[in-house]
Amino acid sequence: MPLAEEVAAFHEGRPNPAALIGEFRRTAVILPIADDAFLSSELDGMRWLYAFSDEDALSRFAADRGSAPGSDWQYATVLGARVLDVLIPAIEGPTGVALDAGSAQGMLFPPVSGIVPDRVAVDRGTPDSAAPDGGRPGTTYV
Repeated sequence: MPLAEEVAAFHEGRPNPAALIGEFRRTAVILPIADDAFLSSELDGMRWLYAFSDEDALSRFAADRGSAPGSDWQYATVLGARVLDVLIPAIEGPTGVALDAGSAQGMLFPPVSGIVPDRVAVDRGTPDSAAPDGGRPGTTYV
């Protein structure tokens, strides 16, 4: 199933986390660039790297942030596997991925074992994966 369908299934209560992560890893995602860095934000000590499934999702995000219609945003297109295995470990501090942020089909991929390499996973050494913020209500985690 394509990434969009896996995300939709997750939101409909039919989650298959392994398939969702697998599809994210195989899919090319868009990473917006601002000030020569990938766009991200911090929440409660966790950095969230913005990634988008397509240009339309990025355009909606840009419009929601006050960008004029037709504004140019710089971005890179990268396979999800490279984001999780190369980019996330290169960023200092715990970092997850916010896919299609601000949309009804948004999804968070927290930096936990099974998603990112164990050496940068925030739950390494614990028997169970946990949401990095203790499970913030209204947030969808893989």
